[in-house]
Amino acid sequence: MKRICLALIAPLLFAQRPGDPPELRALIDPDTAEVLRRIDAVGPYEVPDLRLKQDTNYAKTPIDIEPYSGAKPYKEHFLVQMEYTGPRRAEPEPGPDLKSVKIGFIGPIMATVSVATGGASHEEALGIKMLQGAQLAIEQANARGGYLRRKIPFELVVSNDNGLWGASGNEIINMAYKDRVWGILGTIDGANSHIAIRVALKAEIVMVNSGDTDPTFIETNIPWVMRVISDDRQQSYLLMDYIIRKMNYRRIGIIRASNRYGRFGVREVRDSARRLQRPIILEMAYRVGAEDFSLQLERLKAANLDCIIHWGDAKESALILNQMRKMGMNQPYFASDRTVSDEFLAIAGKNAEGVICAYPWNPDRKDPKLDEFRKAFRARFNQEPETYAAHGYDGMNLLIWAIQVAGLNRAKIRDVLAYRSQPWPGVTGDIPFSATLDDLGEVFICRRENGAWKYYSREDLGIPRGYIPARDRVSRATGAIEPMK
Repeated sequence: MKRICLALIAPLLFAQRPGDPPELRALIDPDTAEVLRRIDAVGPYEVPDLRLKQDTNYAKTPIDIEPYSGAKPYKEHFLVQMEYTGPRRAEPEPGPDLKSVKIGFIGPIMATVSVATGGASHEEALGIKMLQGAQLAIEQANARGGYLRRKIPFELVVSNDNGLWGASGNEIINMAYKDRVWGILGTIDGANSHIAIRVALKAEIVMVNSGDTDPTFIETNIPWVMRVISDDRQQSYLLMDYIIRKMNYRRIGIIRASNRYGRFGVREVRDSARRLQRPIILEMAYRVGAEDFSLQLERLKAANLDCIIHWGDAKESALILNQMRKMGMNQPYFASDRTVSDEFLAIAGKNAEGVICAYPWNPDRKDPKLDEFRKAFRARFNQEPETYAAHGYDGMNLLIWAIQVAGLNRAKIRDVLAYRSQPWPGVTGDIPFSATLDDLGEVFICRRENGAWKYYSREDLGIPRGYIPARDRVSRATGAIEPMK
């Protein structure tokens, strides 16, 4: 009875702040109200007990493909949530002269040349879509009244992730200290994201990522970072379960880009194949921007493979597929989510039929939120949204929600995100967060059928999966696993 009463009165306790409008109170669920109550109940030099999340295994990894499955390791990482113990929760909100609430965006929106991106930059089309999703979320929030406590607008501070080594860190510094943003959305390139979040750690500002699927992004264990797109680890698990557990392919080959996206994208493909006793027969890499893949494909052809997996951008994916078919290589073609694009279809033509990709969400899902997003995006930008626009929209809406309910305090904004107990209801689907604050939402198999992409869940395809233990929480004070009260 005590837990029920607290859940009922907690939002009322928090909602009694003078001047909070009813539309703001409606955004605060009981668990979020309890997080805020615990923060407000301690002094500036005390750390609130916020019941750290704890996972019983990492990233929903099936037991039969976990490392060291034959022995219990001394220590397993990434199971207990990282805690912020600093003093910034005690910082006061800015004075009445504040004219807008700024939120940062960093993404590849202008072309450049960089070693870090593998030569000429190649992600601008993705970054512009992500920016459009973020812009739409900001504009809709302002139409609803902006920052509700002060009735002032949100303002998007846009920065280009130009791919030059270290430049993304400089942009985070400018946004954190010069522009005084309250949170940041971005970016896409794995190397640049790693630099950006380390600067965000020092500046103590939250970063929500909606475009970098590098599995190691979240493994930095930085308490100011979270992600709203399923990573290549999750997508690889489903892809390999389809290839091995369902289709029973034995001789598997890989061709991938030589940049970070390609290298880290196939890491879980290799590990899963090995642990399921189907080690990758051959892995070939190519330079980003290449157009001739004859050397790589001749060696893959000689290996007598049952199927081939590609990890790289859409253009190269299509060129490789076309060259394969021209060489008489008719093996099933699997690819990463970037292949699901208009660019791939324009180049691949009829060869696209039958291609199978891992994908982080289901765009065909029947959901009024998704329908409204598509309608609003078309009206605003006169084009259809795609995955980076949808995930950018979700990430920005999540940041806006956190700022609304926590107020203008960076640490409290971080807290309501980090300790959110329920999945975020995004247009890409429900987004549940792991102890590392990674998106553990459902991923899908995407197959080109009869001139259209079709999306299938694990259940739709009857794909078996190894056992995955359940999740729970652990109290910072006692170490005991217990539910949020």
